Amino acid sequence: MGESVLYLVFILGLLGSATGVIMMQTPIHSLLLLIMTFFNAAGLFLLWGAEFLAMVLVIVYVGAVAVFFLFVVMMIDIDIDRLKFKFSAYTGFSMFLAFVLFVELVIAILPWKTWEKAVDVIALPIPQMVTNTAVIGNHLYTQYFYIFQLSGLLLLLAMIGAILLTLRTRNGNIYQDIARQVNREPSNTLQIKKVDFRKGVDI
Repeated sequence: MGESVLYLVFILGLLGSATGVIMMQTPIHSLLLLIMTFFNAAGLFLLWGAEFLAMVLVIVYVGAVAVFFLFVVMMIDIDIDRLKFKFSAYTGFSMFLAFVLFVELVIAILPWKTWEKAVDVIALPIPQMVTNTAVIGNHLYTQYFYIFQLSGLLLLLAMIGAILLTLRTRNGNIYQDIARQVNREPSNTLQIKKVDFRKGVDI
């Protein structure tokens, strides 16, 4: 009974916070609700016996990604008035795309059928000596090895594309030349002059 109540609490919290992420008008509130969404998802993983996934979700997404987004949003100057919803020339097209995506999701969900042996697989006893981390690693690096490597390649390409899109060459900026600094001679950087009494140094 207690596990069912916790499951319901986490599910409702997950749906509510995820809805708030896209409904809030201020980015800072959306990020705080996103952190709450991650915590609710971690609670669901704990109920399902996936302690490793719950720990990774809290450490990586809450402790790194969400906090990083939070600092970025707090440091940049955001015009709140521009974030408010206003009808524009692209509103109709955006609503049409949203409708198309919704129809595609419905078409993808409708033909789903429960696997006949799913209940039997869930009821199988879990070996005591096999940890959750070992099972996930075994599946990732054996059955889903190519998909796992392809995902890493896609993330690498996305990172390279983001760097290329944001890289700008600016004229007039002073850059540090490490090789020139290391290879310089003392005669080129140091001069010893004799200064007469009560006289300045001519530069």
